[in-house]
Amino acid sequence: MILRKSLLATSILAATLGLTACGGSSNSNEPTPTPTPTPTPTPAPTNTAPTDINLSSTVIAEDVVGAEVGSLTAEDDAEDGHTFTTDDVRFTIEGTMLKLASHHALNFEQMAADETISVKIVVTDAGDLSFEKDLELSVADTAATPGVNVYEFDTKLADATGSSVSYTGQTARHALSSEIKSYMSKFNAEYIAGLGTDAPTIARTRLDALWGDYAAVADDEITHLGDSDSLEANYAQTTFADISGSGKELSGKIAGADPSKMYKDWLKEDGTGFAGWTDFGDNKKTAEGLVKFYFDLFEAQIKAMVDGEQLKDPAGNEITKAYITPQGHDLVQLVQKHTLGALMFSQGTDDYLDEGLDSQNVEAHKEGKPYTSLEHQFDEGFGYFGANRHYLELSDDEIAKKGGRDTHQGKYDADMDGKYDLAAEFIWGNASNAAKRDRGTLEKDDEGNIINKPSNVTTDFTAVAVTNFIQGRKILNDNVGVELTDEQMTQVKAHVFDAALAWEKAIAATVVHYINDSLGDYDKIKDGEYTADEFASLAKHWGEMKGFGLNFQFSPFSPFADSDLNPKKDTVGATKFVELHTLFGDAPVLVTADIEAYIADLKLARDLLKDAYDFNEDNVLGW
Repeated sequence: MILRKSLLATSILAATLGLTACGGSSNSNEPTPTPTPTPTPTPAPTNTAPTDINLSSTVIAEDVVGAEVGSLTAEDDAEDGHTFTTDDVRFTIEGTMLKLASHHALNFEQMAADETISVKIVVTDAGDLSFEKDLELSVADTAATPGVNVYEFDTKLADATGSSVSYTGQTARHALSSEIKSYMSKFNAEYIAGLGTDAPTIARTRLDALWGDYAAVADDEITHLGDSDSLEANYAQTTFADISGSGKELSGKIAGADPSKMYKDWLKEDGTGFAGWTDFGDNKKTAEGLVKFYFDLFEAQIKAMVDGEQLKDPAGNEITKAYITPQGHDLVQLVQKHTLGALMFSQGTDDYLDEGLDSQNVEAHKEGKPYTSLEHQFDEGFGYFGANRHYLELSDDEIAKKGGRDTHQGKYDADMDGKYDLAAEFIWGNASNAAKRDRGTLEKDDEGNIINKPSNVTTDFTAVAVTNFIQGRKILNDNVGVELTDEQMTQVKAHVFDAALAWEKAIAATVVHYINDSLGDYDKIKDGEYTADEFASLAKHWGEMKGFGLNFQFSPFSPFADSDLNPKKDTVGATKFVELHTLFGDAPVLVTADIEAYIADLKLARDLLKDAYDFNEDNVLGW
């Protein structure tokens, strides 16, 4: 058989391919292909948690609100993607920058020797693994420097030398208010008996003079600071006239008496003027009318005691102090706390630090004065707050007279002349209360020793108020001789707003404090059986709560104000102020069957204040 060559070639090729596909013959001359290996998968990198946290600086400058501490970094197998957090309410973290919380500063003088601050930081990587560490921080002392942490400014006016700061009139009124408080506090049964049958007239005459006749009392010694020898030894001024010469009546500056720069008419009696109290007796329904009503009650109490009437509280305990009424009013507290608002807070915020800022900053206020009109208006607003000029050089404990250096209890001899200048070195009024609240809630042992300092304190009313006062005043001082630009005045007004709000928050925190104290008192008296001292305690705490609570309406910056300067006008406003005082009432509830409902009202009032001022829950419950 003969095969065609093309078919033979095809057959051979097919056979060859077939054998190759089967692995081929051992006799084949064709090379065996090398199989391609299957790649071994590369293991994914294993994420590990960060192993450390570092901070670029661990030293915090004192007296700087919202001060930056340092930049945070993590030691980790990844170089980025880290998130830093802290639940310490004193601090905040912006990106990687650790800072003090806004409206918070630290005070070197408040720290014990070698004391540090611990703050817990948590770092979390992109894989959600975390590491935490307690960082130890220290506080650096800042030297007392005018215009930085001291409210002191040399004059920039030509032909003038020395300090441009002056607010002696405000100091004189603080001294008068404190003198009234001290004088009324003397009137117990024994003191009244010593005065005899003329005691009611003597008391009323003295109160009316301290309130509204400066000429009659100007040369009197300031007795609430000590006797003659003590005054002479310790103070640069011993009489009211030593502080300020004339015309410093309290009556002339209470809201309504000086209406030229007020944001509302306080003399209206149709409910749109002064609010928060119902019964004024025979007096006008004004801020001053309420003071006169309290004086009337005080005089009537003294007269009753002189006439032999036995004043008793609802439990039948004898009342031996003329300023405690059977209705539970402590007239000492009501007069003083109302005055701090209707005069000091009103004049400071609604006069000098509002329309007062429209004054000129080019020339002397009056011929021969070392300050401009604008500087003086600002100083007078600061003066009503009550801080001394070296306020930030004292600890909260020292300002509040609760510890620290014996020579710094509410005062500071800055010029070391051996005497305290009442207008420059002494602390008055709300400036003292601010520090009490900034101290937070301190745990104490049975002997009263502090055993634990709180880490949840979120307020620094002292630093916020005074650093803003200093910064605002510095802008004025730096630009004496020219009118401020719109931008500069905007900066000044921003400082004023922050200072005024810190001032008011200190008042609000104090109201919360006395709500809490009143609630504690009610635990002791709600069954209707209590001692005279327990009744007096409720009267005192309620009086401070109510008296301070009346203050809020007087500032145009207040959350409770019906003013365009109030950013919470539409959410809080004047309606909430009326609601607050409806909850408080005009006297503590003393009928046993009604006390539980009133306790609930006080708690509602506390919540209202917490929301109005954005207070921290822990502080509200602990103050």
